[in-house]
Amino acid sequence: MEIKIDENFSVSRPFGPSIAKVKIPNNILNEINKYIDKTITDSDKMSELDYGNNLAGDVSQEFRLENEFMEASGWLNFLASSVQKWIKIMQNREVKKFNLINSWVVRQFKDEYNPVHWHGGHISGAGFLKIPETLGKHFQEKRDREYLGGRLTLIHGSRQFLSNSKLQIKPSIGDFYLFPNYLMHTVYPFKGTNEERRSISFNAYIDEDIYDIYK
Repeated sequence: MEIKIDENFSVSRPFGPSIAKVKIPNNILNEINKYIDKTITDSDKMSELDYGNNLAGDVSQEFRLENEFMEASGWLNFLASSVQKWIKIMQNREVKKFNLINSWVVRQFKDEYNPVHWHGGHISGAGFLKIPETLGKHFQEKRDREYLGGRLTLIHGSRQFLSNSKLQIKPSIGDFYLFPNYLMHTVYPFKGTNEERRSISFNAYIDEDIYDIYK
């Protein structure tokens, strides 16, 4: 099932949970990348913002975004409004509470990866800020399976009739995916040149009576 709202917002349900695909506005995307490019040159700032010990990835660098920047750049408002729109479409409920726990950047390079994991909070998301010119290819040229290097893979349940349990997402700059916090996901290592694959993620709480369906 897919509901296409407009060219920048769609909702799909490839297996159990609903997933929203949103386009990060170019002005926000550019502001985030400029902020990152500046921040990574400041060793003191990077030490202060380092988030690697809190995350699952075996990657070069993971660091959180500062609250002041998230508000000033429009990133916080983008996340809140996207989540509100998604919940309204799927449940016809009004999200009145959006409490961002954290938002962070993952800088991944050749041979690095993010193992299967899930997040805290209620709502999570991941998207793409920068992508290498090539992510590599299969060792076996004649192999007919799709190359998965650098892909974000969302996982739910197990493979069954009419459900393969996985959604493979090819990175595209500006694409951002919203999903419930419990949804397992992973990022495969990639080959090719040692360019940066840059992504951004977040965790947030929403209204407890919307999230907790068993209450």
